[in-house]
Amino acid sequence: MATMQSVPAQVWLEIGFGGGEHLAAQARAHPDIGFIGAEPFINGVAKLLSAIRDGGLQNIRICDDDARPLLDAMDENSIDRAFVLFSDPWPKKRQNKRRFIVKENLDRLARVMKDGAELRFASDHMGFVSWSLQALMDHPDFAWSARRASDWRVPPDDWQSTRYEEKALARGERPAYLLFNRLPRT
Repeated sequence: MATMQSVPAQVWLEIGFGGGEHLAAQARAHPDIGFIGAEPFINGVAKLLSAIRDGGLQNIRICDDDARPLLDAMDENSIDRAFVLFSDPWPKKRQNKRRFIVKENLDRLARVMKDGAELRFASDHMGFVSWSLQALMDHPDFAWSARRASDWRVPPDDWQSTRYEEKALARGERPAYLLFNRLPRT
């Protein structure tokens, strides 16, 4: 006999979850939240599937593909929080077109995010941070919540570390943690 599944209180989306460490930790910490993770690389998906099995996590759904088609298929106003954490910075100028934080993808995110929803971006590659900060500040649907340096130098209180963040810290690098909110629709 099938059991009735409850509707999650909120839905959070992680784009490019890597090995899924952050996503699994968030799902464990917030069992009432529904999580969607998008990751096109099979090794990362396999790691997350192991974490789901080993942790008995039931509040994660996986899109094993690029996030753009997923965002296009999602309902408007359906996401309460989104994460883009330590994604590939594509550091060469000719690779900039491969970066996720560009106007077209921010339009997609803005469409699916609820008014006031939070977008968390983190990276240890300062050129990429500058690029992403500029793209987000230029986008009319997002507002940066930082008021002082610690707002972007210190992770949020409920932060769950990622493998890439730990590698950066081990190298002595200080990641940046950018928090943006989806502005209300007019």
